[in-house]
Amino acid sequence: MSALLYRVGGFCARRPGPVLVLWLLLVVGVVIAGVQAGSKASDSISLPGTGSQNATDLLEERFPGQAQGSSPVVIRSVGQGDLTSPANRKAIDRSVEAARNSPFVLEVESPFEVLVAEEKGAKPKGGGAISLDRKAAFYSVTLKEQVTEYTNEEMADLANRINRPLSEAGLQSAVGGSIGAAAAQPATDTSEAIGIAVAIVILLLAFGSAVSMLLPIVTALLGLAISINLINLLSHVISVPSVGPTLGIMIGLGVGIDYSLFVLSRHREQAEAGMDLKESIARSVATSGAAVTFAGSTVIIALLSLAVARIPIITAMGYTAAIAVVAAMLAAITLLPAILGLLGHRYDSLKLPFLRRKSADPDHDQTGWARWARGVARLKWTAALASLAVLLILAFPTLKLEFGQIDTAEGPKDDQATKAYKLLSSGFGPGSNGPILVAVGLDGKPDDKAALTRLEKDLKAESNVASVSPPEISRDGTAATLTVTPKSAPQVQQTQDLVDRLRSDTIPKALKGSGLTAYVGGVTAGYIDLADEIAEKLPLVIAVVIALSFILLLLAFRSIAIPAQAALMNLLGVAASYGLLVAVFQWGWGASLIGLSGDVPIVSFVPLFMFAILFGLSMDYEVFLVSHIDEERESGAGTTDAVVRGLSRSARVITAAALIMVAVFGSFILADDPTTKQFGLGLAFAIAIDATLIRCVLVPAIMVIFGKANWWLPSWLDRILPRVGIEGRAFLEKLDSEQDRRPA
Repeated sequence: MSALLYRVGGFCARRPGPVLVLWLLLVVGVVIAGVQAGSKASDSISLPGTGSQNATDLLEERFPGQAQGSSPVVIRSVGQGDLTSPANRKAIDRSVEAARNSPFVLEVESPFEVLVAEEKGAKPKGGGAISLDRKAAFYSVTLKEQVTEYTNEEMADLANRINRPLSEAGLQSAVGGSIGAAAAQPATDTSEAIGIAVAIVILLLAFGSAVSMLLPIVTALLGLAISINLINLLSHVISVPSVGPTLGIMIGLGVGIDYSLFVLSRHREQAEAGMDLKESIARSVATSGAAVTFAGSTVIIALLSLAVARIPIITAMGYTAAIAVVAAMLAAITLLPAILGLLGHRYDSLKLPFLRRKSADPDHDQTGWARWARGVARLKWTAALASLAVLLILAFPTLKLEFGQIDTAEGPKDDQATKAYKLLSSGFGPGSNGPILVAVGLDGKPDDKAALTRLEKDLKAESNVASVSPPEISRDGTAATLTVTPKSAPQVQQTQDLVDRLRSDTIPKALKGSGLTAYVGGVTAGYIDLADEIAEKLPLVIAVVIALSFILLLLAFRSIAIPAQAALMNLLGVAASYGLLVAVFQWGWGASLIGLSGDVPIVSFVPLFMFAILFGLSMDYEVFLVSHIDEERESGAGTTDAVVRGLSRSARVITAAALIMVAVFGSFILADDPTTKQFGLGLAFAIAIDATLIRCVLVPAIMVIFGKANWWLPSWLDRILPRVGIEGRAFLEKLDSEQDRRPA
């Protein structure tokens, strides 16, 4: 790999013009395509074999129009009188007409049509209602196709057309459901700006040069432009969750800056030591670029390993994040070398003297990190046990981890879905936001009607049920649906208990002996099934990611102990971050400090995805630290000296890279979306713990304790393992030898 990367880096340095033109064309082309295509990101859930998916499949087969469900348009009168007044009624009729005229809409029913039907004792055709005080109303909008068939921009335009007549009349309104969710565009501009601003400060402190500071930022942003627009294009092919682009931004920006930082740091050290600039660039790509490629590959493998869970939404999240990592890697090993080749000696321009480092290659034995490393080595047992105790305390709340679903109530206050949730709750109760759909397959027998009547009666008898709609029969008489509105909010435990009771007890008893089949579906039931699926598949994903990471580190360091301790350390770091999530979000400790009004559920896919990304990112620092220790050991140092020197050489770059990653991830805590907050806080905390307590205390202490056992490898395994060098030391030695033999 190092030989190939050496040639790549050398070509980019010698031919910067063509490389930069190709990058520019690629960025412009992908951005134009992504912007024109728009995003089809949505939170629709497909879970083959689950009850909610069976309900969807039944409706798609026998009850078209019900399969994709409907979205409520919620209206509230505040100081504008009764909604049935002529002026308000006219505004609502105009809103209904705007929805009906949309080419995307299949069916709409005015709440006044529902009211008239009820007054006549007739059964309404569709969904809609007016509250008893006539101050709140909603009507349902059913799309012709699944919401994933439309772009977010199309759904946002539909929501605007529906709301405009209502807002002009002074009424509060919002579109909920799948339309409202698709219309929401997660705002991450502020978070990105804060993350970049902090990264600028850190890079200035690290390099003391404005130009050097800008290089990782520019390469990361260009890589990010490609990855985000590729994710938008991917959303037209597979179902990408709405949080997918946000995760792409978080991860792409963080690793993009870090990977470029590693390559640039090596180039600066070599160039300031007198090496030819073009040669320095090629060697930086061959060494640090190889480490970046190895580390990035572990992240990608960890993310793609999510596919073993066979949960489409989780697999899609892995794909989107992997795209961001690939773009960041390519930018670091091709775009950055081309820019460096173009700049020449100007890479270190615009120096800030008061921030300037005294030497690009200081005496590592005399640095503060060297003193720290010697202290850890001297107090190895104390350091190991103390750091382990801290990690276990932080991880303890993980034992109480519970999976939940997206909490729309705490979502961005300007989002359609959040507004609709709050308006619907205030007008019709919290359970109106999480209706449960019961899909029944009919067999055409005379007793079908009696069985449906019995089912409706038993559903109404449930203690946590607010209302049950009359059975609606499909045109061909082969299916029926009933909508159950709970008294409790969708994300609370009582609603999950209700779904479980309906499936295991109420429905089977009501339909016993009838021959009818029934499934519990809808969005609420779908997220409950998702949580159950993730809880079941999480051990498998953990096992696969650990096994693959173990194999990669085994190949890299030819050691049994190092991969084993890395796996254990990574597990402890992830568990500590889970513990913080439980304390802050599930228990509500300090929730107000991050902009939440109280405790919120931990979204079921957050811990699973966090595990994959954190396990991969942790390998970056493990590889960087242990490769330096291994280099010192191969140079003849004993284990303790190798650990001290390796830590003192790598700690400054590790902490700088980690600070950037923490800043980028942590800035997303400021986002309004609670799911984004969970990712931001969890990832930032885990990286901070990993780069400080684990890599700078626990790992060095354990390696000193293990001594020579760190490098033990059975002889039979040593014979069959291929030799893989991370930073290409063997290649560089060969290259130096060849250059020495060349005539002057």
